[in-house]
Amino acid sequence: MSLPLSPHLAYIGPGAGFAFLGSFLTLLGGLLLGLISVLLWPFRIAWGALTGRQGYKNAKIKKLIFLGLDGLDPSLAERYMAEGKLPNLTRLRDMGCFHRLRTTFPALSPVAWSTFATGVNPARHNMFDFLNRNLRSYLPELSSTRVRNPERVLRIGKYRIPLSRPLVEMRRKSRTFWQILGQHQIASTILRVPITFPPENFNGRMLSAMCTPDLLGTQGTFALYTARAASESMESGNRFPLDLRDGFYHGEIAGPENHMEAGAGQMTIPFTLRKRGPAAATLRIAGERYELSLGEYTSWVTLTFKASFGVTVTGIVRFLLTEIEPQLSLYHTPININPEDPALPISHPSYYATYLAKLLGAYSTLGMAEDTWALNEHAIDNAAFLKQAYLTYEERKAQFFSALDRTRRGVVACVFDTTDRVQHMFFAQKDGGGPYSRVIEELYMRADTLVGKTLAHVDEETVLFVLSDHGFARFERGADLNAWLLQNGYLTLQPGATGEGKYLKEIDWSRTRAYTFGLAGIYINEKGREAQGIVDPGAPASALKREIAAKLSGLRDEARDRVAIRKAWPSESLYTGPYLDAAPDLIVGYADGYRASWDAAVGKVTARVFTDNLKAWSGDHCVDPNLVPGVLFSNRAILAEDPGIEDMARTALDLFGIAPPPHMEGKALFQPGAPAAKREVAA
Repeated sequence: MSLPLSPHLAYIGPGAGFAFLGSFLTLLGGLLLGLISVLLWPFRIAWGALTGRQGYKNAKIKKLIFLGLDGLDPSLAERYMAEGKLPNLTRLRDMGCFHRLRTTFPALSPVAWSTFATGVNPARHNMFDFLNRNLRSYLPELSSTRVRNPERVLRIGKYRIPLSRPLVEMRRKSRTFWQILGQHQIASTILRVPITFPPENFNGRMLSAMCTPDLLGTQGTFALYTARAASESMESGNRFPLDLRDGFYHGEIAGPENHMEAGAGQMTIPFTLRKRGPAAATLRIAGERYELSLGEYTSWVTLTFKASFGVTVTGIVRFLLTEIEPQLSLYHTPININPEDPALPISHPSYYATYLAKLLGAYSTLGMAEDTWALNEHAIDNAAFLKQAYLTYEERKAQFFSALDRTRRGVVACVFDTTDRVQHMFFAQKDGGGPYSRVIEELYMRADTLVGKTLAHVDEETVLFVLSDHGFARFERGADLNAWLLQNGYLTLQPGATGEGKYLKEIDWSRTRAYTFGLAGIYINEKGREAQGIVDPGAPASALKREIAAKLSGLRDEARDRVAIRKAWPSESLYTGPYLDAAPDLIVGYADGYRASWDAAVGKVTARVFTDNLKAWSGDHCVDPNLVPGVLFSNRAILAEDPGIEDMARTALDLFGIAPPPHMEGKALFQPGAPAAKREVAA
C-alpha cells in the first residue's frame, strides 16, 4: 500500500504551506456548520427513521463489516493457519470461507482500493499509480488529488488575505458503493480506506486516508535535528543542525510557508534541548516542557504556527530522542494535520475528525502514517519504526471498535495499513534467524487477534469480510526500464546529459519514443497527447506498444541468471473505460524479487538496467499481479467463483437489496451461479 517514492515527489498543492490559507475561513465556517448541525439534529434523526425504513426494506442483512488488512498475503496466512498461529482467521474460514482475492493491474493500493470502492476497472475510476505524468511538462503529480491555492486574494501592501478557500479536488472517478447506499438511506462509516482525500459528501461518516498530506503539503516529510556533523542530503526528510549554546541545544521546527506575507518564508517554532543523564533530555518548546527518554516516543504534541492578523495553523507531531552520546539527535514525525483543528478537510462531516479526537485522543492524519522513509534513511532504527507503526495501529483499532459499538445497522469499513508497512520494511528479515525474523509472523498474529475481537460484533444478521488488496513478494533487485529503453533505442538523452537528473529532465523528447516513471509501467511519447510527442497515434503507437511488450516479456537479469519480467501488457488488453488514455501504455509484470528501481521511479536514466535494492524497504507487490493476490475471509460461504476485489462493491449493494448501476462491473458473491467477472488478464 505504501507510497514507495520520495514524498517530495508528491506535493499535492502548488507549494508547501497552502493548507493554512484555508484555515482563515474554515474556522468560522466550521463553527457555523457545527451549530447548524446541532440545531438540525432532531430533524435529521426523525427523517432518518422515516426514510431508513424504506432504505432497508429489501435488505438481506442489517450490518456489513469490511475489515481491510492491507497487504495480507494468502501464502503466509495459509502457512500460519496450518501452524495453528491464526486461530481466529481459521475459525472465520471454517464458519464461512477463505479465498485468494484477485487484485488489480497493477497491484498497487490506490488502484486496488479504488476498485474495491467503485466496483470498476482502473480505466473507469482513473487510478493507475500513485503518480501521473503532466502531459505538458512531463513532471509527476499526485494521481488522486489536486489542491490549488485560493483564487481570490486581497493584497494590502505585503499582506495577502485569502477571500476564498483552497480548491481540493478528488481525481478518482466513478461512484463508490457507500455513496450509492447513502442515496438509499443506508449509512456507512468509512475509516481510512485509501483514496478518500478529500472526503466525499455522502450519507455517512468518513475519515480520509492515503494521500492526505502533512501540514507542509507533502506526503510525509520527517525532520532530524542533530549535533552530529553531516553533509549528505536526505531524499524525503530534512536534517537540521542543533546549536550548542550555554548548555542548551537550540533548534527550529520548520512549518508551512507564510503565504499571508510576501517573502515571509516558512513559519518556524524555536526549541531547546538539554541532556538529562545518559538516556534522557528535556525539550522546551512554546512555553511547554517535555521529558524525553531515549528510544521512546512522546504523545502527540500540538505545534502552533503564527502567520499574520492573528491567523494560526496547528499541526501535531511525536518526538523521539534517537541519540544522546556521542552526539544529541532528535527526530520528529511529519507534521500531521491536527484533527482537532484541521487546516484541510480530512473527514465527512467536517466535524467528524474533531469528534474522534475529542472522544479517543489525538491521532495521525497523514495518509502514510508510518514513516518508512525515516527508516530507509536511518533517521530511526527498526525498533523505533515498529513502535511508531503499532502506535498508529492502536489509534486505528480504537476508531474501528468505537464505530462498531455505535453501529446497529449499515456499513463499517476500516483499513489497517500496519500489515502492509511492516512487511515492506521487514520482508527480507522474515525467517532469517535474526532479531527481527519473527516480526511478520507476530504481525499476522496481532491481525488475527483483531479479527477475533471483530467477530464479537458479528451476529446472524451481519456479514463480515476480512480482505486485503494484494499480497507480498521479495524486492531484491530494481529494474531501470529507462536504461533499457535507452540501450534499445527507444529513449535518447540530451547532449552531455548523464541521466542522473530526476523527473525525466534530461530526456531529449524530440528523439524519445517511450519512457517510464512511477511504478506501473511505460508510456509512449505520443504526438498530440504529450506536449513533445513524436509517435503517431493509432496504428503506429499500437505497433510500438506490442513491440516493446514482446521484448520485455521474459526479460532476463543475466547477472543473476533469472527472469526479471514475466510479462508486459498493452493497457488496452487490460482495461476498458473512458480514462484509458490516462493509463500507462504498458503495464509491466515483474517476477518475484524484482520491481521498478528507485531511480527509474523518479524518472532518472541510469547506466545499468538491474541493480541491487539496498534499502530497508525489502518487500513489495509491484510485480505481476498474478503473483500477489489478496485474501478474502467471510463468515458466510460465497457462491461465485474466482472472486476479485472488483466484486466487493457489487456485493455490498446486493446485500442491502440495491440494484447496481449499469457501469459497475463486479459480481455479487452470494448470488448462486453468478458468472465469473472478466479477468483483466490471463496468467
